Amino acid sequence: MDYREEMKQLRDFLNQQSYLYYVLDAPVIPDYEYDRLNRRLEELEAEHPEEITPDSPTQRVGDKILEGFETYEHPVPLESLQDVFNAEEVSEFLDRMREALGDGAAYSVEPKVDGLSVALEYRDGVFVRGATRGDGRVGEDVTENLKTIRAIPMQLPEKLPRLIVRGEVYMSRAVFAEINARRELEGKPLMANPRNAAAGSLRQLDPKICAERKLDIQVFNLQLAEGKTFQNHSETLDYMASQHFKVIPHKTLSDPAEIQAEIDRINEERMDYPFDIDGARLLYQIIAGSYERRSIIFTTNIEFSKWGTVFADDKLAAAIIDRIVHHGRLLEFTGQSRRVSEALMFGRNTSAQPEKKGKCMQLPKPEKNT
Repeated sequence: MDYREEMKQLRDFLNQQSYLYYVLDAPVIPDYEYDRLNRRLEELEAEHPEEITPDSPTQRVGDKILEGFETYEHPVPLESLQDVFNAEEVSEFLDRMREALGDGAAYSVEPKVDGLSVALEYRDGVFVRGATRGDGRVGEDVTENLKTIRAIPMQLPEKLPRLIVRGEVYMSRAVFAEINARRELEGKPLMANPRNAAAGSLRQLDPKICAERKLDIQVFNLQLAEGKTFQNHSETLDYMASQHFKVIPHKTLSDPAEIQAEIDRINEERMDYPFDIDGARLLYQIIAGSYERRSIIFTTNIEFSKWGTVFADDKLAAAIIDRIVHHGRLLEFTGQSRRVSEALMFGRNTSAQPEKKGKCMQLPKPEKNT
């Protein structure tokens, strides 16, 4: 067989296996066989570097450390979403849509991944660029790091002149726990939460570090598809799934009661998803629902001034803090972390772990007149 044909067959086969493994979670060959074929492709590319193509699975993790990230202006803005926090606000939103669109409008109900929004651009079916949302109009080009995410296809079955999709990059809870367990053993500071861990990983200047973080993605919107038309959002989700993207779980519903029931189901089953579902808003719902009704006790070692950074939403953090401090009692304590104490028992390095300062807060239940 001609080496060019063998390289093409290997590329196509390995890309298909990556799709089956990382997107469909349905591998058909063992890992060692994938590694063997990938090694054969690397050997051929070393012998014939002029035949290396951008969609080759060997090109996912680059050797070059980046000097920085260039800004990138999105051809189609990545707009923000309007927040609603309870069933009443959902109902009000549906009423406004009914007035504007009439009866019979359908809605796609999807979990909101607590991650980092990005745009992926394809030219003639090949992945050429990926950028963070930024302010919605200008983001950062993080193409090399996005290539390390195995669920992002390097090539698509249909070769449209230009295709742009939007997705949410995240770190699964399982990977987050695994990395923090390793960092604790090594005496390194623990990552705050999966969202911040994903954002920090995607901005690493060394793509190899990003690859080690095992990021994932859920695609949820079609931004641009040259030469293709669709009637509704549901059709675009089906199309993206057919192009080997990992598409967000979704249901298309029209009845307000069914919509609210699906929202409730997502909230109740949120721990069944591998990703966090916008945890800051869930925390707000819990605190707002308990405000002046019942008591809550929770702990934190993060100062109020940093909550906006942790939640990636200053206004939401302010709303949460406002309800906490209105009737709350704050207990502050200092001392060494229990984890550090346990690590010392096993002779682990704890030099990177400072003395901890924590807070315990209680929202008291108001007294009732009898």
